Amino acid sequence: MKNQWIEFIYGEVTIKAAGKGIERFLNVLTRSGLHIWNVKRHGTETITFKMRVQDALKIRQFARKSDCEVSFLQRNGAPFLLRRILKNSGFLLGALLFFCIIVLLSNVVWGIEIKGAKPATEYQIRKELDKMGVKIGKVQFFIDNVDTIQRKLTNNIGALTWVGVELKGTTYQLQVVEKKQPKEPKQLTPRNLVATKKATIVKFDVETGQKVVELHEQVVPGQVLVSGLIGKEGEEKPIAAKGKVWGETWYISHVELPLKTNFNVYNGKEQQRYSILAGNAEIPIWGFGKPKFKEFETEKNNKKIRFLKWDLPISFESKTIREREKIERVYNQEEAVKIALDMAKKDIKNNINEDAKIKNEKILHKVIENGKVILDIHFKVIENIAQEQPIVQEQPIIQGDS
Repeated sequence: MKNQWIEFIYGEVTIKAAGKGIERFLNVLTRSGLHIWNVKRHGTETITFKMRVQDALKIRQFARKSDCEVSFLQRNGAPFLLRRILKNSGFLLGALLFFCIIVLLSNVVWGIEIKGAKPATEYQIRKELDKMGVKIGKVQFFIDNVDTIQRKLTNNIGALTWVGVELKGTTYQLQVVEKKQPKEPKQLTPRNLVATKKATIVKFDVETGQKVVELHEQVVPGQVLVSGLIGKEGEEKPIAAKGKVWGETWYISHVELPLKTNFNVYNGKEQQRYSILAGNAEIPIWGFGKPKFKEFETEKNNKKIRFLKWDLPISFESKTIREREKIERVYNQEEAVKIALDMAKKDIKNNINEDAKIKNEKILHKVIENGKVILDIHFKVIENIAQEQPIVQEQPIIQGDS
């Protein structure tokens, strides 16, 4: 098998020799070191055999001396195949160009369909897609993947509750769910407003109901703040108490912050690389060699290459190589206390309502040990402590005749 491949690369010819000195002709070829094979006799004065192209050019002189005539019957191998390809290069180049054009057109965006959106929202979506480069005529290789497009649309358009993005062939299909307008308020059932936590009352914003506690009064969880029973005693009418009751509450936060921290950051330098993937093989087409950064992270984006409506077993991969640096951050004691205090405030704000406010804070305990600043901080917070609680009315007991 190995010899056949070698002969194919060099090229071989099938030669016909006729004459009375055939045996003498074959002996001369052998003694001259010319390699021949597949020797076949056709009658008493005719034979055929095969030999390499470069050796075939030398045999005519041996044939004349041996009183034989030679003719070339067939030519095979890479040199002749290459010659035929070059002869038909126009047709081959046209076919290759046609295939490349079809592949390119199969990976271009030709349609964007948006379903479930109102005209105004659809206009916003198309405008945002245009900013991201998702437009008709754009090559898909240079567009974000569908997950990234979906995330950006949801974050940048406030009217969307959810958007599904799917790429079908050359068309992006978007299914949109818009935020619903608030419904008309339902008829509320009779209820009180009760305290959710221990606090000191500082302010009332009551729309309906009757206050049963006073300013600066301390309350405990479950205590009624605003009653849903209004009217004279014995003639109370149940309603839905509505409003806010602001109380001063207290929190203690524990924070530990290292004085020295090591972390990685991007410095803005990056390299772009593009390649074609076929199975486990990767063929670079832009960006070669090892990254010139010592410390880096690589972000990959893989796009299937399509031919018409079919996915080919090859894909286009883009890589973004970002350089990162190790940075050591060191705080002095004063800076560390300030940052730890800010961290504690953020933690408190994450655990209270948006309309709540931090009144003041006081450091109860501060210590520095094991390379850390450790704080215990007391916070006073003004927040709405009212919560609805349905009024359970007792049913009258009806006695029968005994």
